[in-house]
Amino acid sequence: MVVRSLFILIFLPLYLFATNGSNLIGYGSKSRGMGGIGIGLGHGAESGLANGALITSVAKNEISFGGTLFMPDVSFDNGTGAGAKKSQADMSIIPEVSLASKVSEEFFVGVGMWGTAGMGVDYRRSSDNFSMVTNLQLMQFGVPLAVRYGDFSFALTPLIQYGSLDISYNASGTNQGEGVAQDYRFGYNLGVAYANEGFVLGGVYKSQIDMQYPGQLSTAMAGFGITYPNDTLSTPAEIGIGASYIYANSIFALDWKQIRYGDAKGFKDFGWEHQNVFIVGYSYKEKNYALRLGYNYAKSPIPIRGLGYTVENTMNLLGFPAIVESHIGAGGSYRFNETVSFDLAYVHAIEAKQNARVMNPDNVTTRIIETKHSQSSLSLQLNFLF
Repeated sequence: MVVRSLFILIFLPLYLFATNGSNLIGYGSKSRGMGGIGIGLGHGAESGLANGALITSVAKNEISFGGTLFMPDVSFDNGTGAGAKKSQADMSIIPEVSLASKVSEEFFVGVGMWGTAGMGVDYRRSSDNFSMVTNLQLMQFGVPLAVRYGDFSFALTPLIQYGSLDISYNASGTNQGEGVAQDYRFGYNLGVAYANEGFVLGGVYKSQIDMQYPGQLSTAMAGFGITYPNDTLSTPAEIGIGASYIYANSIFALDWKQIRYGDAKGFKDFGWEHQNVFIVGYSYKEKNYALRLGYNYAKSPIPIRGLGYTVENTMNLLGFPAIVESHIGAGGSYRFNETVSFDLAYVHAIEAKQNARVMNPDNVTTRIIETKHSQSSLSLQLNFLF
């Protein structure tokens, strides 16, 4: 009950929007400033979720407190001539806290709480868009456990995931929705890293987590006259590899990961496909400061299917428009002394557009619906080494 209350108090008021599908591109200001780099480059305590094997980069003890001001810009045109309407879910705050400690030369332990994923829209003032309101939120509490043998590090991160989902809309004068549904489930991450002479190579596997949201998907689809068999919306599994190299004062980094929406319950039923994410990052470091740049690209996981999938296309583009593809990140750090440092990052997701031809209620004529989505975010983080 204590953990549940803490999750709700910290996270429940938020409308989270995601970047790579339903997942944030990075967890922490250092990572986001490099476009989400984190599999093959250690960021201290911040690395606990991206690749637990990299918490071995901490010298002794490190704790980071941070947050992201997230500002999505989403609009939807239902193709009836009324024009595009803007979602009112256009600002949120995503907090994060992480700690890592060097217990011995071989063993490291961490703990953290992260807002990891989500998406949602608020068209309650737009009857043209069914007054649709959606809100998916995912938060994880993890304890990375890492061991180091020579140049190799291995990590297991047990996770508790809290999730909430709310879908409501008005169809033909009838309100559809069950209120917010919540769930807790367990998962795990595996991480590995090799570090030698400025070169780091890392790999991760993140388990699929099957979340249950009673009455959400089934009720939403029933409003469109479709019988939906379950209310499972899984957090998809991930696999990834990354590498970085230090040359003089510069760090060059590459990450690739695959978010397996095509296997995730719920997502695959709505046609989502596996998403390949490619990230390039650069950092320049001096004694007291660092500068970062990054680029993140992932094709939209939402395919557009034929007229036989009118409801699915509408729910994807209207209710869950996770279509942004290109992200540019920039950031920096300043070290005040040997104990305290500050990180800053800004990320912009370039506007993406996606449309689909759907059937009108008469089942004879058609129209084209279209969604537009861009994002801006500002991340701040304070770090203490002791």
